[in-house]
This record gives sequence, C-alpha cells and structure tokens, in this order.
Amino acid sequence: MGVFVFLPLVLPFTAWPIARLAEHHLHPRTATWLLSTIATVLAVCSTLCLGLLMVVGTAQLPGNPLPDGWSDPEVRDAVPYDEVAGRAAIPALLAVLAGCAGITWRHFRVRREALRALAGLPDRSVAVLPDDTAYAYALPGGRDRIVVTAGMLAELDGPERRALFAHERAHLAGRHHRFLLATQLAARANPFLRPLRTSVAYTTERWADEEAAAATGNRQTVARAVAKAALVTRGAPSATLAHFAAVGPVPRRVAALLAPAPAALHWPPVFTPAGLAAWGATAGAAASALSSANAAFTLFFILKAATPL
Repeated sequence: MGVFVFLPLVLPFTAWPIARLAEHHLHPRTATWLLSTIATVLAVCSTLCLGLLMVVGTAQLPGNPLPDGWSDPEVRDAVPYDEVAGRAAIPALLAVLAGCAGITWRHFRVRREALRALAGLPDRSVAVLPDDTAYAYALPGGRDRIVVTAGMLAELDGPERRALFAHERAHLAGRHHRFLLATQLAARANPFLRPLRTSVAYTTERWADEEAAAATGNRQTVARAVAKAALVTRGAPSATLAHFAAVGPVPRRVAALLAPAPAALHWPPVFTPAGLAAWGATAGAAASALSSANAAFTLFFILKAATPL
C-alpha cells in the first residue's frame, strides 16, 4: 500500500479551484456534471482507502474475527502505517457510513412526507397546496410533480408563474436531485469536498434558470420571478430536493439571467484559468482512483498470501 493509500484523502484539494471557477466560466449543465462526477469519484476513493486502513487496524485489535495470518509481523511489515492510521480509520469510517446513511434517510423521509401531504390532491403534474407560506419545489418519484403553494402563486403574475413552472420542470427533467444527493453524500464522506457540494447546489439552480429562460424566451421575466420568489420564500423541504429561489446566491443568479446566455461549451479552453483548474481536478480524481486501486490490489494480494487455505 505505502503512502499511496493516503493520497485519496487529500486529493480533493485539487478540486477546490474548479469549484468556484466552474460557476463563472462553464455552462451550468457542464459545471454540474463535471463537479458531481469529480466529487463522487474522490469521495468513493477516499472511503475505499479508509476501508483499507480499517482492515489494517482491525487486524491488530485483540479478539478480532480476522484470520491470524493478517496480524503476522511479516504482513505488518509489508503494510505500513498500521499502528496509528489503521486504528484511527475505524471510527472515521464508521462516522462516514453513519453520516451518509443519515443523509439518505432524511432525503427519502422528506420525499415520503411530501407525498403524504399530496395524498388528498388531484393526481396532476402540478400540485397546489392551500398554504399561505410561499415556496415551490420539484418532487421526483414514480410520477414527477411540481409542488407549489397558493402563497407563492399569489406573489407572481402570469409570465412569472410560467417561468416558475419551467424552472421546476427543468429540475425534474435534468434529475437534479440526484446531483444534489450525490454531492451531499460526497461532502459527508470527505469534508474537503464541501466546496463542490455548495457549487453544485448553485449550478443546478443556474441550469434550471437557463432552461426556464429558453422555454419562456424572456430572461428578464425569469430573473424577476427568481428575485420576487426569493423575497417571499420562507422554507424548503430538503437540501437534496431542488426548490425555487431557495438555493444559491440569488443576486448572482439574477445577474446571470440579466446577462447574455452562457456559451454551451462542453469543456473550457486548456490555457485559461477554468481550463487549467478543470484539468487539475480531473487529474486529481484520476490520481485518486489509481492510488486507491493500487492500495486495494496490493493489500488484497498481501492478505491473500497470508490467509491459510
């Protein structure tokens, strides 16, 4: 394993530059896919390496159920850093698993409660709740639905309502809740990935804003709807469900909508800050994958040789 087992734990630092640059220099769709993919790869690799270190540490604990050969001195010499890092990885991995399980449970609990609240309403693509509190969100599931309150509709005029519905339909069509949930889990698996979680929460909203602007043909109307909704919104169901004007810096979203539409480039030019940051983050994710794979294969063959038939 060697020192390579530790690289995936710190390589998320390579993604920090692109986390902010992607918001300004990439199309929101491209930024969302890039940041979510990098965050997922880095999170999986760091969790895998914690698991490898936990195996090393657990083999040293008295009364463990692992084969005796795994704690043989020769095996310990071939697997360094077991005394401190191996044992410290045990509570760290348990904390990661507990945190990810908690986020997943809250996500499905919120969806279940939202569906329960809609039980008495007509089975339509848009559900209007008789609530004076203003909010709206996209509810994915077996039948995707847009949930909006009477309080929100009362604050918007006709064109602004159409912008709201186009925005929420874009969330559903793009499956934005999956990106949000993936980056939430990634940030819980490795705290160094929190900037990517924040950026994806913003880029998914920007992605939906741009889709709504294209659908309505009026960027100013969408900007006005976002601004008005942000002033009256009082709550949202969950950070893993996309909701209107409640995620991301709203002034930046409005300013972006008042500017020309972003170019739909799939990858930034190499010799630009965004291009260099994107390649740096991609290289970091690739190095993380290679390091974790190297550590996993090395440990596998070492422990296989030490395991009695």
